[in-house]
Amino acid sequence: MNAMCGICGFVDGRGLDPGAPDLLKRMTRTLIHRGPDDEGFHIDGQAALGMRRLSIIDLVTGHQPMANEDRTVWVVMNGEIYNFPEIRKDLLARGHVLATQSDTEVVVHLYEERGTDFVHALNGMFAVVLWDAKSRRLVLARDRLGVKPLHYCRIGSRLYFASEIKALLQAPIPRDIDLESLARFFTFEYIPAPRSIFRGIRKILPGRLLVFEDGKETELSYWDVRHAETAIVPRPAAEYTAEIIDRLRESVRRRLISDVPLGVFLSGGIDSSAVTALMSEVAGAGIKTYSIGFREKSFDELDAARIVADTFGTDHREFVVTPAEVSGLVPTLAGFLDEPLADASIIPTYVISKLARAYVTVALAGDGGDELFAGYDTYKAYKAARWYRKVPGFARRGLIRPVVRALPASARRLSFEFKAKKFVSGAEYPPEIANFIWWGAYPPELRRRLFAPPINAALAEDPYAPVAFHAANTRAADPLDRIAYLDLKLYLQDDLLPKVDRMSMAASLEIRAPFLDYTFVEFAAAIPSSLKLRGFRSKDILKKALAGRLPESILNKKKIGFDIPLGVWMRNGLKSFVLETLAPDRLRRHGFFDQGFVDSILKEHFAGSHNHRQLLWPLIIFQNWYDRYGR
Repeated sequence: MNAMCGICGFVDGRGLDPGAPDLLKRMTRTLIHRGPDDEGFHIDGQAALGMRRLSIIDLVTGHQPMANEDRTVWVVMNGEIYNFPEIRKDLLARGHVLATQSDTEVVVHLYEERGTDFVHALNGMFAVVLWDAKSRRLVLARDRLGVKPLHYCRIGSRLYFASEIKALLQAPIPRDIDLESLARFFTFEYIPAPRSIFRGIRKILPGRLLVFEDGKETELSYWDVRHAETAIVPRPAAEYTAEIIDRLRESVRRRLISDVPLGVFLSGGIDSSAVTALMSEVAGAGIKTYSIGFREKSFDELDAARIVADTFGTDHREFVVTPAEVSGLVPTLAGFLDEPLADASIIPTYVISKLARAYVTVALAGDGGDELFAGYDTYKAYKAARWYRKVPGFARRGLIRPVVRALPASARRLSFEFKAKKFVSGAEYPPEIANFIWWGAYPPELRRRLFAPPINAALAEDPYAPVAFHAANTRAADPLDRIAYLDLKLYLQDDLLPKVDRMSMAASLEIRAPFLDYTFVEFAAAIPSSLKLRGFRSKDILKKALAGRLPESILNKKKIGFDIPLGVWMRNGLKSFVLETLAPDRLRRHGFFDQGFVDSILKEHFAGSHNHRQLLWPLIIFQNWYDRYGR
């Protein structure tokens, strides 16, 4: 394998101007945090390709961009191809000459063999850009789950691309904010692909290619998650549990190939603990694990992480996050995000990445387990909502909702008050929309109050349109499978994975996620949802599979999640930071929000009558982003 990288460049059918080399260098150097070890460029009459490299494997000969034998096909890649040894062996047997041990080089020759179908042969996480000089064809491809990012922008005859938006902004690209994307950010807490916060910049969707040829853009889909279209008769549970372990162990094994040290992000939850357990089986002793904790006990999982670390004898390190780190970090992290992302776990993700990077260059993580095995409370809420909707409407509106809204505010993580208020706010909506109201910050009624009247008047699209877009692409017969599909396509791909990518790359650390091997995802999608969520017991089949490998206290532990105690911090150590960030003079610079509404939620939060952490944090993130990237 080659490396984690930052890639960028542009192609112009009318030819490049004399300023192209300087522009390419400026774009590339904005990505130095993604690849501090090496830099490379290729420029010809129409194409300019650049890369920054974080060396993982083939430390000597893995320099990019790479070309085929006659230097007519060029490639830059961000990512890892886990099955490249098998591909390389096959290519050599077919007569191809490969000059390196790099996984990037096999992509060039696969393209020679298969054209744009080359992506079907790849198992990995990747963003690939190929320039075919003979055909004057540019191919942009993103991995099946969207682990690695890839953005692009079309300006006249020129198409720009980059791992991160900040590289694109070195080019003469308008910075007009897309108001529909702004509304979607406050709806979801992230901006669903293919849109970005900037009107002219798009994201390649996971599992898709973009072909730019003869001035035309053609988008091709090459993979999607396929749940059963008819009811499934479950196999015996023992068959599933054995296969879960075998497949997950193999996925872990593939992700241990490295010429640099590896570790594990160990939260103390089931998914990261499973990765630690199976890594110990494959790699033996000496595993390094890293954990983040908090002084507020309802958010802290350090005790659980220590139990797992002790069980497997890992070299364990941990860090306790306090409000003192947060106010100084937020402006910095906004610079790495490129567009607003209101997932508060960006902070512990960055902190743990910095902690791990002092000792290792690669870390494994448990991302994906909740989506594949119904691990979120929203899946339980979906079940409960089916019964709730049977209660007569007058009772829901006149009795239940007023009682729930009157519950006193709590700063505890996932308190009963928080969950009850979230539940009733979404339960009246169709299940697929309800799921994202439970996840998101601003439901429809609050979103209208948030924006200034001119902004509301300018919004023409349904902010939940991405839900309908993705829902149309699944034929899952099981309603819970449909919800899981949407979580994969939205929450995982547009929130969790960008968060992990940006924060780990900010620390020059590579993250690998065994649960997101596409073959494991396909297998998990075929397991009936009734075995994942048994009654209100989440991840039931995964817990059964891990019985005997993980301590019972871990298997039966209540899910906490990777969050921080922002509600209480905002009233105490972060109060001045919040007030400064959301000061009227700063918000007046753009005029997007209704100042009266912002003042009201600030007042209620500081008074302790409401915990508005989920409403305030997106505003804080947006304002810090705007101060850096806004017009």
